Amino acid sequence: MDDERRSTGPDLTGLKIDDSSRNDRHGRRGLRAGLFAALALLVVVAAVLALRGRTPVVETTVARPAGDAGGATLLNASGYVTPRRRATIAAKITARVIDVLVDEGMKVTEGQVLARLDDSDTQRRLLAARTVRDATAAAIANLEVNLVNAERELKRQRELEQAGFAAVQARELAETAVDGLRAQIQAAREQVKAADAEIGVAQQDVDNCTVRAPFAGVVVSKDAQVGEMVSPISAGGGFTRTGIATIVDMASLEIEVDVNESYIARVKPDQRVEAGLDAYPDWHIPSKVRTVIPTADRQKATIKVRISFDKLDPRILPDMGVKVAFLAEESSGAAQAAAPRALIPQAAVRDVDRKKVVFLVRENRLERRAVALGGNRGTDVEVMAGINEGDAIVVKGPEGLRDGQRVKIK
Repeated sequence: MDDERRSTGPDLTGLKIDDSSRNDRHGRRGLRAGLFAALALLVVVAAVLALRGRTPVVETTVARPAGDAGGATLLNASGYVTPRRRATIAAKITARVIDVLVDEGMKVTEGQVLARLDDSDTQRRLLAARTVRDATAAAIANLEVNLVNAERELKRQRELEQAGFAAVQARELAETAVDGLRAQIQAAREQVKAADAEIGVAQQDVDNCTVRAPFAGVVVSKDAQVGEMVSPISAGGGFTRTGIATIVDMASLEIEVDVNESYIARVKPDQRVEAGLDAYPDWHIPSKVRTVIPTADRQKATIKVRISFDKLDPRILPDMGVKVAFLAEESSGAAQAAAPRALIPQAAVRDVDRKKVVFLVRENRLERRAVALGGNRGTDVEVMAGINEGDAIVVKGPEGLRDGQRVKIK
């Protein structure tokens, strides 16, 4: 009977999972995970080895003599390179441009022709003035001939009057005729002078159609094109140009900075200055204070200071950004004994094991040197000990540089 009960129920023995198939599936999963982990480890090891084997690229500079910058920095400021002589050349008359002979970057000399304007109207006025002058001069010749005849007639009338054959009235009429002709000749001569003056005005208008450079310099802007109207005043709105070209005297370049009025007492004429252009941060330009403008800007509470370069260079261009360091007077006596050995950029100094170090480059290998630093000079720092002037040092490079490591110089 029990056998009958068991036979009537569903048989679930066929649903049992074979242990061998379960173990095979788990084994395959573990094998795949192990392969993936091994591949990832190989990639990481290869990357580390590649990074270690690659030669780092560094930028170097040369330690400069410390004596070329004067004393310590008293004040830092920023400004721009500005020319003392800069002019936008305009025409003296209103006319149409027919030729522009300059372009940006061209050097010009004093008196060189920059542009030509349409002079057809002024040429006609000049011709008319000359014609009037010639006609007046021709009338003078006719009057002089009549004067000679009137003087002969006056002479005859005086002789007849003395002989008693002519009346006084006839002699007076002859004198009046002579005086009248002389007056007409004088008036004609004055008219000739007036005509010459008109010719001068017309000739000046013709000359004004040729625009010349007032001084030698470099063209930094070309403001008018052929066919445009130019005028000394802004007539005609936006359709009329007021300038033809802008010229800068490159020999007059200087630095203009704004100094806070709280620190202006540290600035004096002829004071030594070290300038650095934003475009060339590693180039230090010796300069000096030319003048302190004797007025303040009440909005900014600053005073303008103009600084002259000791020596101009073609790399110095108008409107370049510049940073300057006003230097103290050079020390003497005992202070000279502690003078710094060299000047290097502050970016070349690194902190390693709480020490200030720099990396020298000798035959494409690094040499770590501990240094003793002095005061800052603008973007530079004084080195009191550790390196000498002329040593090649790393100023830019990757982190983790090591002593004796081979490097590639950029």
